Amino acid sequence: MADSPLAPPRSFRWARRVFLTLLTGFVLLPVYVMLSGSLKPLADVSGKFRWLPSGLTIRPYIDMWSTVPLARYFVNSLIVAGSATVLSVAVAVFAAYAVSRYDFRGKRVFTVTVLSTQMFPGILFLLPLFLLYADIGNATGIALFGSRGGLILTYLTFSLPFSVWMLTGYLDSVPRDLDEAALVDGCGPLGALFRIVVPAALPGIVAVAVYAFMTAWGEVLFASVMTNDTTRTLAVGLQGFATLNDVYWNQVMAASLVVSVPVVAGFLLLQRYLVAGLTAGAVK
Repeated sequence: MADSPLAPPRSFRWARRVFLTLLTGFVLLPVYVMLSGSLKPLADVSGKFRWLPSGLTIRPYIDMWSTVPLARYFVNSLIVAGSATVLSVAVAVFAAYAVSRYDFRGKRVFTVTVLSTQMFPGILFLLPLFLLYADIGNATGIALFGSRGGLILTYLTFSLPFSVWMLTGYLDSVPRDLDEAALVDGCGPLGALFRIVVPAALPGIVAVAVYAFMTAWGEVLFASVMTNDTTRTLAVGLQGFATLNDVYWNQVMAASLVVSVPVVAGFLLLQRYLVAGLTAGAVK
């Protein structure tokens, strides 16, 4: 059967299949290694690698909760990442709406400043934030250093600017006629925002929320310095499986798979919103 004139050449289709097959294998190979390693005894994981495990056990999934206080780290990560996400989205919605819909003095400077913060590596902010939190604690008695609240504020410093910039581009794609129609119907600016603009911009808001959550969930640099044994998050707490005598590799792999569940599940549930939001932002 002859190919359609609009269809790509047969050679291109085969090359695409081969490339996608290799790419899928490249992505799934580390997942298989982690999954098989998490089901092996420690002696098998520490020895010569085998593609097919000689024996399977779920003991690493049981022992990982007692080797380190993984449940506490899990709760800390949920609180920190969830709070940073909610605050980032809440502030970004108001800031992006103001930038998208209103003209004010310093608007260009504000947008350029927001975007320029993404040009600097996070390590440049580590020492200034450490000294700032220490001075605030000494002056007011508010313990920001070593607390979950201080870590949440830290994550806002780099998730919020990107959220504002990304959401501004998405709100620009929402027709202003909708705002004007809402104002004619008797809604105020806030009414138009929450009743009209926010529902229309829901894919963009979800994309911002996913970005903020994933950034906070897997962050290591600030969490390793700004936390203590009580407020430690998962990204740092996984280091506890390495002791002076040995590294519990099977428990590390089991814990890594478990802590990935919230991010993967959230991504799959919100995938359609995320794709729509990123597409609209890219088009803008």
